[in-house]
Amino acid sequence: MPSLRVLGHAFRAWRRNRRWAKHEPETPYLADLLSGAPVCLHVGASDGRHSYVMTQVAPKAKIWAFEPSAFAFEVLKVAIAWHGLRDQVTPVHAAAGDQPGELLLVTPRKTSGRMGRAYAYVAETRPNGPARPDLEDTGMDIQPTPVITLDAYCAEQGIDRVDFIRMDIEGAELKALKGALAILDRDCPHVLLEIHPAMLQARFGASGDAVLDLFRDRGYRMFALNGDRLEERTTLVEGLPWKDYFFIHPSRAARLPDGVFKARMAA
Repeated sequence: MPSLRVLGHAFRAWRRNRRWAKHEPETPYLADLLSGAPVCLHVGASDGRHSYVMTQVAPKAKIWAFEPSAFAFEVLKVAIAWHGLRDQVTPVHAAAGDQPGELLLVTPRKTSGRMGRAYAYVAETRPNGPARPDLEDTGMDIQPTPVITLDAYCAEQGIDRVDFIRMDIEGAELKALKGALAILDRDCPHVLLEIHPAMLQARFGASGDAVLDLFRDRGYRMFALNGDRLEERTTLVEGLPWKDYFFIHPSRAARLPDGVFKARMAA
C-alpha cells in the first residue's frame, strides 16, 4: 500500500493533469509532433505529467516512463493508475546512462527544508560542498539507483521503433543520449530535451555544445520557444541555467501532423 505522502503527491499530480495546470510552455507543441500510435520514451518521468500529455495528444501512444527516484517512482505508478493508463504507460525504476549499472541519486534539500526532487541528478560519488552549482541548498539526500541504457533496454523489451523521446535529467543528458545512439541512428525520433549547461559542465564534465554536436552530426534541426514564438536555432539560448529544445530530423518531416513543426521543416 502506498504511503500517505506518496498518495498526497500523486493526488496533486493527478489533479494538476486533469486541470492542465503547471505544464511547461512547450507542452502544447506535443500535438504538432505526435499522432497515430507513437512509441515514446519519457526519461526523467517524475510524476508522469508529460506521459499524461502524450496519451491525451495521441490516445494510442505506448510510453515507457523511466524514473530513478524511489519516491517519485511510487508517485508515478499511482498517478498512472488513477488516470487509467496502465495499458499505455509502463513505469521503469531506473536512470538512463551510457552504461548499465548503479549510480547515486543526489536530491538537494531546498532552503525551505523541502526536498528538491525536481533537481535530483545521478552521480558516481557524493558531491563535495553544495549539491548543485546552480542552486542554494541546505544539504542533500543520497540513494542508490539502477541505471540502464535506452538502447539495451529497448532491445531487451523488443521495442523495435521509437518515435519520440522526452528527456529531463538535470545534466545527464549527454550520457543518456550516448546510451541511445542506436535508437537515434535507426529511428531518428523527435526529441524534446531539457539542456543544463552548468550541470553538464560542473557535474558531468561535458557541455551543451557537445549535446548539440550529437544532434548536428545526425542532421537534426533544433527549435526553441522565444516567448510564445517557436524559432529555429543553431545555438543554445545564453544566460539560462536550463531550457527545453526540440530536435526534429528532416527524414521524418513528411510524417509530422499538420502544424507548426511540419510547416517549419518544409521551409
